[in-house]
Amino acid sequence: MDRSREARRDGAKQPRPKPPSSSRLTFKARGNRRKQLGSVWSRLPKPAVIVDACGRALRRSVPGLIGVAVLATVGGTAWAGYRFVTTSPRFAITSIEVTGNRQLQADQIIASLPAHVGDNVFATDLDGVVRELRQNPWVEHAEARRVLPHTLSVVIREHVPAAVVELGGLYLVDSAGHPFKRAELAVDDGAGLPIITGLDRAAFNASPDATATQIRAALDALARWQEVAERPSIGELHLSTHGALTLVSYEQAISIQLGTPDATLANRFATFDATWAELSDSERRRTRAIHLDAKSDQVTVAFATPEKVQ
Repeated sequence: MDRSREARRDGAKQPRPKPPSSSRLTFKARGNRRKQLGSVWSRLPKPAVIVDACGRALRRSVPGLIGVAVLATVGGTAWAGYRFVTTSPRFAITSIEVTGNRQLQADQIIASLPAHVGDNVFATDLDGVVRELRQNPWVEHAEARRVLPHTLSVVIREHVPAAVVELGGLYLVDSAGHPFKRAELAVDDGAGLPIITGLDRAAFNASPDATATQIRAALDALARWQEVAERPSIGELHLSTHGALTLVSYEQAISIQLGTPDATLANRFATFDATWAELSDSERRRTRAIHLDAKSDQVTVAFATPEKVQ
């Protein structure tokens, strides 16, 4: 160490170390890759191999090709058949039959249909026919079917009106309690049917099912009332806001107040029958109200004064 320091102080240059005679890093010259890889044609498979591969691929694709051909043939045949039956005059409609109608006239129904005589029976849209039929308020259910080769058959079921209900206007109502058509008095809609009054239109709009339940209860009470021929004919059924039922007779407009229709209704009818049988003809003409709504075995009869009886 001391000598090297002294040598540095003297400015003497030290000899550089000589490189080793052989290095571990050696460089080899690249060979000719083209000679090693050969030409492009030499790398291609032999023609026999190509032919064999193509043959195997063709044999595997034959079933699929046959299936496609069969489907194309069937599809083409089906399309040709469809075109024939939907355009051929051999399947033109010559008659439209309507069954099940009572209120509606057959000619009226046929005129409203989107199908006409002369149209192709297969090209007729049966769903469209049914949709058009259901637009009529009288129609509750409708069906349409083809009767080959020339007939379109229409089967309908109409609503059966059971009463007329006042709901801010007069409407026909069926036995289920559902209004289905506005009553047209000019064409005698609802002729001979009792009228149901006292219902609120706003309450009906808020809860149609609850209103239908009230109407059914009133109609059931009327049906039980009509089981005895000696009882007066009823022209009006009035329902109060609390559900109490009052029957109003056609003649003399006698109010028969029954109260809420419940399990005691039969007893109230029996009480009425006994009371009605005891009244003379003159007393019946003077009767204005019969109250059966207090108790099923009690009755109160209200008479008109003699000078008011006509």
